[in-house]
Amino acid sequence: MLPQNLWFFLLLILTTLTIPAQAASPRVLVSIKPIHSLVAGVMQGVAEPDLLIKGTQSPHTFNLRPSDVKKLNSAELIIWVGEGFETFLTHTLASLPSQTRIVQLMGHAGVAQLPIRQGGVWEKPHHHRKQETTEVPHTANRNEPHESDPHIWLSPTNARTIVSIIKEKLSEIDPDNAARYQQNARNLKIQLNKLDQELLERLSKVQWVPFIVFHDAYQFFERHYKLNVIGSITLSPDRAPGAKRIHEIRAKLKKLEARCIFSEPQFEPKLIKTIVEGTEVRTGSLDPLGAALPAGTEAYFSLMRNLTNQLVACLEEKS
Repeated sequence: MLPQNLWFFLLLILTTLTIPAQAASPRVLVSIKPIHSLVAGVMQGVAEPDLLIKGTQSPHTFNLRPSDVKKLNSAELIIWVGEGFETFLTHTLASLPSQTRIVQLMGHAGVAQLPIRQGGVWEKPHHHRKQETTEVPHTANRNEPHESDPHIWLSPTNARTIVSIIKEKLSEIDPDNAARYQQNARNLKIQLNKLDQELLERLSKVQWVPFIVFHDAYQFFERHYKLNVIGSITLSPDRAPGAKRIHEIRAKLKKLEARCIFSEPQFEPKLIKTIVEGTEVRTGSLDPLGAALPAGTEAYFSLMRNLTNQLVACLEEKS
């Protein structure tokens, strides 16, 4: 007769063998909050993707810490916009293990792209004129992603395409949960369609009201909803505008009767006060990254609604 402790040991082994092994959920790392939100929506009920740039940090000034590099090295799937946006990632991604799957959304087939506008080229008077330029679907990879506007997530059309890309990539690395990813993607696209209609209805009343933004980050949003942005304070958030540029913006505010000028929470607001001093131009704040929002499945929807709320509040007629 076997000793009691040996029976217990054998029973433990048998119990362990009868429990089916569960595949570990994929380790997914996403660079910025809006894209992370879409990935989280597709992965809902399976696992939580990790977010690289958290809180109010900006991709324009972000520096990788050793803990961030560790996350990058341990991730199975990394999703980022592209080297034209998260420039700090380019070198590190190139040195990751060969088995790491990396999805660059800029240049990906199906993701619409728009060329970066250069100051005087795009800042032409178009007050009360319908914009004709539309998003151009990208059907082939480019070798020069920096030539395109990187703020691709601000197009609801692109958001739906990105959801499809995420679904396919996750299903490849985690086929056991493919059905869940597909169902989540379908549900997410339905929600995105409803959001799009909601924003279109709200923004239709201010479509032709001219305004100026801090930097040219909203091209996808403005073209999708046919808004009347007439210029940006700076061509790049990395470079502060000089005295000549400030003078040009003040002249544009008066000549084109801009109703609002929008700052961004990550950058110095005093500049906006200097530009509007002595004018009746209103001020507001737009955040293309949702810096103050909690990360998660609702972040993308909150970001797009916040942009809409801020625009409508500043641009609509006051009684």
